[in-house]
Amino acid sequence: MTHRTLTIGLFALIAAVGPAHGQNGDRSPHDLAIAAGYKAAFLCSGIFNADQTEAEVAADDLTRIYPAYRSLIDGLPAEIDRERQRVSVRFADDMPPRVAQWRPHLGCAQLPTGADPEGEIRPPELAVEIQMGDPSGIDALPWPQGDAGAVHVLPAGEEAGLDAILGSALDRMTYGEGTETTAVLVVRNGHIVGERYRTGYHIHRPQRTWSVAKSIAATVIGRAVHQDIVDLDARAPVPEWQTPGDPRATINWHHLLHMSSGLWSPFAGNRTDDVYFGGQLVTDSIPGLPLEAVPGTRWRYANNDTLLAMRALRSALGDGDRALAYPFTELLWRIGMTRTTPETDWQGNFVLSSQVWTTARDLARLGLLYLNDGVWQGERLLPEGWSAYVAAPAPDQPMGRGGVGYGAQFWLFGPEQGLPAGTYAAMGNRGQYVMIVPARNIVIVRRGFDAVGDGSRFDIAAFSRDILAALAD
Repeated sequence: MTHRTLTIGLFALIAAVGPAHGQNGDRSPHDLAIAAGYKAAFLCSGIFNADQTEAEVAADDLTRIYPAYRSLIDGLPAEIDRERQRVSVRFADDMPPRVAQWRPHLGCAQLPTGADPEGEIRPPELAVEIQMGDPSGIDALPWPQGDAGAVHVLPAGEEAGLDAILGSALDRMTYGEGTETTAVLVVRNGHIVGERYRTGYHIHRPQRTWSVAKSIAATVIGRAVHQDIVDLDARAPVPEWQTPGDPRATINWHHLLHMSSGLWSPFAGNRTDDVYFGGQLVTDSIPGLPLEAVPGTRWRYANNDTLLAMRALRSALGDGDRALAYPFTELLWRIGMTRTTPETDWQGNFVLSSQVWTTARDLARLGLLYLNDGVWQGERLLPEGWSAYVAAPAPDQPMGRGGVGYGAQFWLFGPEQGLPAGTYAAMGNRGQYVMIVPARNIVIVRRGFDAVGDGSRFDIAAFSRDILAALAD
């Protein structure tokens, strides 16, 4: 039986709005530059973050994408330089190619449009003394720090029921016709009790998180709150707002985390293609956006708010090597997320509104951190009550999204979706989900490549209900 897909307004909205470029068949040089950047970014990250072939990247990350790019990407020639770990894509005879350059741990950064590939721009790298190196030794540690003993065998009846549901998630029909699932994983009481992968994916192969990255950003900021680097009640120290009299200086950390900065954006959903695929710096235009509402009085989903929160954190950390290393040394590597790659722009600003590559197991670790209210193997990493903070409704709420609410960079579920009260989730484009169900001590992860703009969406609420029903309380 096919479940009726839950319409979650975020993804419906993004798909309906369409891209900022390429309308009405217009193929301007800028459109082509963005499309070339899109292709360079995904080939670079897929090949060098995920160890995929060019054909594998093309089959998933370069198909069923934003409609305006689909007709452009195939005709743009790509050059893959495996020795230098970079990808170049030509879009015009009189312009340099778009270039994405890979670095260990930090993944691929795009050079700005028009930059000389052999010029002086060199995206920053982690300092040698703080690089983690080969994670294989960590993998041998007991779960959840490593992967040893991760899977807990269920009683026969439960195992068969859960396995059938996980299998249905991969059938492209049961939870949404035409959906494309790559991984599903269930953690109960701290251990993996179910896990399935589509051909080509496995426990150590990452893919892009899209907006699940926003929840990772909130977690990094939570770590900084615990270390007294950030005071959520204080004004966010975005350097570009510090001129005396600038009204944006009143925006605080709560406003950014709650998507209530009041800043103008061209449309709800706030596609930031120039940053994601155009080589534009986070600091080029986003801090310059004007106010259009009093901070804290209006909810409006915007990549900008997350990008600005991370920009403010970089400022609080003093820029430089410390800021670049902070997500790794203070959060990711501490909780075993050793195959998670948060990418930056070419000046080292983290693009943690979308550009993170990670695995299903690493996302399960993130969910476990929240189930344990920020405590990891006896060490408190996040402030006490941080889980309650991100899962508490923001002062203003989204409307018309099937009753799904918003907290602090997490989405809120509950009885209206047939789920236990207090359920919350990290969610991203193309069907990325981390459902956290405190009432049942369960984390549910789903990864996918659902089409953009074609109406195919994975029904995460129905999937989660079925999993909870299959497992005994």
